[in-house]
Amino acid sequence: MLRFFKELPVLVALALGIALLIKAFLVQAFYIPSASMEPTLTQGDRVLVNKLSYRFGEPKRGDIVVFHDPYPDPCETTDGEAPPAGCERGAGRRVLDWFAEVFGLPTADTRDFIKRIVALPGETIQIENGQIYVCDEPDCVPLGPDGSPQDGRKIDFASSAEGGPRVDRDNVPAFPVPEGQYYVMGDNRANSSDSRNFRGIAQEKVIGKAFVVVWPPNRFSGL
Repeated sequence: MLRFFKELPVLVALALGIALLIKAFLVQAFYIPSASMEPTLTQGDRVLVNKLSYRFGEPKRGDIVVFHDPYPDPCETTDGEAPPAGCERGAGRRVLDWFAEVFGLPTADTRDFIKRIVALPGETIQIENGQIYVCDEPDCVPLGPDGSPQDGRKIDFASSAEGGPRVDRDNVPAFPVPEGQYYVMGDNRANSSDSRNFRGIAQEKVIGKAFVVVWPPNRFSGL
């Protein structure tokens, strides 16, 4: 028994090291913080995110991805400036937040997003009455002045009562997605802050691909 207690700190350190490696390079749990992906994902769901997905391939249309907040960081400061109130985290808080992230628990400063990729680098996307049209030739025009397809093709995603995008009536002018960026939208399009607000997201901001809902147990399913 005494030997066990002597070895316990080593075992704990080893377990933490393995958890750190898994979280950093392989799989991370993610807490769904809002209703922007309903009904595919509901607020409070936990999903697992594969961080290796895009080391060996490119993101695809329809992938549900987790990525770093594309909006400016309110805690970012220039040299010599003190951080705004509430932005400084002590060592204890950072450790607690790390443990929370390992198990997909919400933290006070979670700034990651989860959305579905709807347009790829180099494509031009236009949304008319909630319908998505894309074209992929230089200077192409998805829709003509009368709203009918010109160079574009309509993009549809599988949808059912359990999952898939919910089409709203939004209109978005033609937007050329820059190379190395992706156009993302929430499945609950009427209640989602996405590329209609912040435009494309750079691939380096993508953390990984969500591939399974693991909590609550009655919602366990692949994505």
